[in-house]
Amino acid sequence: MNSLGLWLRGFIPGSVAVNATERLRACCGALLGILLTGLVSHWMLGPGAPLPLLIAPMGASAVLLFGVPASPLAQPWSIIGGNLVAAVIGVVCARWVHDPVFAPALAVSLAIGAMFALRCLHPPSGAVALTAVLGGPAVTSLGFHFILTPVLLNSVLLLLVALLFNNATKRRYPHSAHQDPAKLHKTIDQPSGARIGFTQEDLDHVLEQYNQVLDVSRDDLESLILQTEMHAYRRRFGAITCADIMSRDVVSVEYGTSLEDAWGLLLKHRIKALPVINRARRLVGIVTQTDFMRQVDLQLYAGVDQRLKQFLRRSTGTHSDKPEVVGQIMTAAVKSAASSMHIVELVQSLSDSGIHHMPIVDDQNRLVGMVTQSDMVAALYRGNANLATL
Repeated sequence: MNSLGLWLRGFIPGSVAVNATERLRACCGALLGILLTGLVSHWMLGPGAPLPLLIAPMGASAVLLFGVPASPLAQPWSIIGGNLVAAVIGVVCARWVHDPVFAPALAVSLAIGAMFALRCLHPPSGAVALTAVLGGPAVTSLGFHFILTPVLLNSVLLLLVALLFNNATKRRYPHSAHQDPAKLHKTIDQPSGARIGFTQEDLDHVLEQYNQVLDVSRDDLESLILQTEMHAYRRRFGAITCADIMSRDVVSVEYGTSLEDAWGLLLKHRIKALPVINRARRLVGIVTQTDFMRQVDLQLYAGVDQRLKQFLRRSTGTHSDKPEVVGQIMTAAVKSAASSMHIVELVQSLSDSGIHHMPIVDDQNRLVGMVTQSDMVAALYRGNANLATL
């Protein structure tokens, strides 16, 4: 009896882990998508058009495009390619296969095979193939015109609304694959964050063994696993924030600080970066040793010291062709972190993105501290040491 109960409970899926706002967003998107698709089709084809302005599979496409826009089955090529190939196959089967039972079955089967081959699997396209065969005289009389209107017309219009609506409501669409992290040192080594834990090859191997279509992209699946690991790390290590590990007595400069003075601070304090702040201590940039070296075009030849000295020396005239103050060579688009941020959220930036110093700011963007790679290593070591003693 218990086995039967478990089997019957398998008929009911688990609850969807989205809030009311996301559900309302999907409903509003479907409303706008179908409404605008119907209105524009009516305007383009005219009120007396002898064909349907909307076909039923567009309702299923709307569920995917607005309800699960991150799904591989909801991407632009999926809806356009899937609906087109299914419409072609459906029309061909309707014209040359006269068995009313076998024709629709063959159309749906061939459409699925073609969509797999063309990488445009879109479940509503099966209904497009079925509609082409069983749509009645109004559809079958259109012949191959059914492919362009209403199938292609409806698909393009619905896709355009999805592109505008999803991005306007902060949903990345199309949901393109994540880019692999750049190898900053131009070697064959994997980035630091990819050397421990599961690799892309591990995930590919598991997906190959699973051998079923997942309604989530491979990149999103990898991201979800990594975020789960980060959540587990927070739970195990507790609330270790940037405020707990940051340096608070931060050496900083202002926009108008001379290059000579800034370089002197780097040497005096044996540091490699200086946050740049304004008079209200709000972060406006960062200047590093690399910024200085880039200006003098540092290369491995004699005379570098002399060139650097000439660059740092203040100009005596009223006009100068070279940079004179920190603000002229600093990096303005500087990344920063909140003092309340958990340190695990800094790992990727400080390991794989080429960042060695992370300015810490308050809610007014005022500089309150600095976290370096050394601070992070020490925090992670102490966290693991504390766990080992439990």
